[in-house]
Amino acid sequence: MSSHGGARHGADEPTSFELRPPDPHSAEPPRPEPTRTVPPQPGHESGAGRLIAGRYRLLAKLGHGGMGTVWRAKDETVDREVAVKEPRVPDHLPERERANAFERMRREARAAARLDHPAVVDVHDVAVVDGQPWIVMELVRGRSLGDALQEGTLDAREAARIGLQVLGALEAAHAAGVLHRDVKPDNVLLGRYDRVVLTDFGIAQIEGETNLTDTGGFVGSPEYIAPERVLGQRPGPASDLWSLGVVLYAATEGVSPFRRSNTPATLQSVLNATPAPPASARGPLAEAINGLLQKDPVHRPDAARVRALLETAANPPAPVPTQAVQVTGPVGGGLRRWGRKLWIGVGAVVVAAAVAGYLVLADPFAGPLPDGWTKKADPRLGVTLAVPTLYEVGMPAKDDTDKNWVTYTDASGSIWISLNVARKSDDSLNEIKGNAPSQMYDDNEKFKSGGDYNLSMPGGPDTKTHPDGEAEYKGRQAAQNTIAYTTTDSQHPRRREVQIYYYAARSGDMYRLTISYPGRGDFTARGREVARTAIENLDIDKL
Repeated sequence: MSSHGGARHGADEPTSFELRPPDPHSAEPPRPEPTRTVPPQPGHESGAGRLIAGRYRLLAKLGHGGMGTVWRAKDETVDREVAVKEPRVPDHLPERERANAFERMRREARAAARLDHPAVVDVHDVAVVDGQPWIVMELVRGRSLGDALQEGTLDAREAARIGLQVLGALEAAHAAGVLHRDVKPDNVLLGRYDRVVLTDFGIAQIEGETNLTDTGGFVGSPEYIAPERVLGQRPGPASDLWSLGVVLYAATEGVSPFRRSNTPATLQSVLNATPAPPASARGPLAEAINGLLQKDPVHRPDAARVRALLETAANPPAPVPTQAVQVTGPVGGGLRRWGRKLWIGVGAVVVAAAVAGYLVLADPFAGPLPDGWTKKADPRLGVTLAVPTLYEVGMPAKDDTDKNWVTYTDASGSIWISLNVARKSDDSLNEIKGNAPSQMYDDNEKFKSGGDYNLSMPGGPDTKTHPDGEAEYKGRQAAQNTIAYTTTDSQHPRRREVQIYYYAARSGDMYRLTISYPGRGDFTARGREVARTAIENLDIDKL
């Protein structure tokens, strides 16, 4: 459990530690010290206001798990806020298991206290109350990496930057004879001023100490556990480095490569599955990830090699400057602005942004596909789409009435590309307009009036559309619309952004290319880049 000092959670919302919020009826009632007066106590949080060890005033619960509740508290001696972990062990557990749980908390404090590193949470004190250890830690204000990944993946440089700090924490731990054994996104806190903190040493193994006996379940997070631990072999520093590799993979791809529907299947995948190469990581970051995910710990790179790769990924060489050439007229196909000058550089395309920064304009001089992309010809639809190589294809089932579509989705489900063709021959109600701008504006009016773009997007004040009918594709009119909205998920609403591009063929068929991606976070830039590349390289057979 983290000493996380982020935002409060709703009554039914999981915390950033993948735990349920604390039950206000399960904590014991406040017990003031006889010599101190307890301030008035909030009715919704039992225990708030209690003074621990004559020094630490409990203020608000941050979350809880099977072994403890983390509180935001005030150290009244030095007048600072801290995080305090209260031991919470179910009463029904046998005495041996209760003793193990308390010893594990003491071990967590000892493990973290051994380490002097800015990326390791500081342990200030262990206060013993009624024979139970309360751990007093620094309060890290921020959110977990797991929370951040709910909004989208990280770009390679940011993932490498975070990975470097976690690696530093692990190097400090290993030098002190401590194995963390539970490195995962929820145990990586993203604090203020770009600080990264590795927390929760609750199942750490300390050199020279006897292992605790674990009963009733697998200790750790299966999708982040190294194969040698699954096999019951003795873990070492390479086991923590494996977990770091899985974290980096999840940070760039959106999901652990070993996640399955249940724990046994996940453990089997850890042992036997070969992960697909990370699509969003290139060069040294990909080399680091692929090396860390070697099944045999002997074949994994050591910390020094991983550090060198991550430093290169976090600080790539500056590109060689090139002279920009101004081009005032179209030379080939693609989507462009009417009457807008386009700038291209040798080996690079400068893409202008418009409409409040939402729209990404596609350059008409599409060159070779980026690494990790491929072209997919679809004779059914008469198109060739450019998509990232590892995206999964979705097509109509045999019994679907609408056969004129195809989708491609990334592994995390965060970004998807869809192409739909409305056939004029099937348009008995005459709903297809005569040109792309008319179709786009008609769709936009229907959305604004009805709040439905067939994308589960609600209307409302925070839903914005940005229609644009001044576009061209291969010498013909095209249109585009960008919609920014919040999903209807009541527990975890997310900002999304959708770009829809319209092309009308001479046959009267209407083509819609849709790209959807997170509208907030690091994944947004990735989504816009996917949209730009897909648009630049779309090829419609018959216009």
